[in-house]
Amino acid sequence: MKYNDLKTAKQKSLKRVGRGIAAGQGKTAGRGTKGQNSRTGSSRRPGFEGGQNPLMQRLPKLRGFTSHRVAPETVYTGQLEGLKGKTVDSAILAEAGLISSEFVNVKLLVNGELKSAKTVSLQAASAGAIEAVEKAGGSVKIVERSARVKTAERKSRKAKMEDAKA
Repeated sequence: MKYNDLKTAKQKSLKRVGRGIAAGQGKTAGRGTKGQNSRTGSSRRPGFEGGQNPLMQRLPKLRGFTSHRVAPETVYTGQLEGLKGKTVDSAILAEAGLISSEFVNVKLLVNGELKSAKTVSLQAASAGAIEAVEKAGGSVKIVERSARVKTAERKSRKAKMEDAKA
């Protein structure tokens, strides 16, 4: 092969059909002799299945919607009693095995008694839980998730969607 024999055209030119028998694609222009697709102006609407009830009509019609918002994991005031140290945050809860990962949203709820003073730093807490922690002599600080946590959450959500497709 020589340099001048290389095909450098970016796009193959369209086949010119219906230009007579000698052109190779004359008369019926590759559409066949008869039938729905041989006629001009013939195009089926999207989703048409030849008269069979289409897929979009066969699927159940459900009201409402499905929320894709990730629900926060819950930790109870009674579980904080077993933790060592005075401070409690997502990393410590994950290390103790109370939550799945330090990158998830955590909400503190009232269930059980808290006797020791703890400094709690979580994403959410119920009013009763805040009251219970303050009654024990501790404090609650509501913290927003960092950008690093949001990125990790987005990546995990993307991985779940890819697994669901496979």
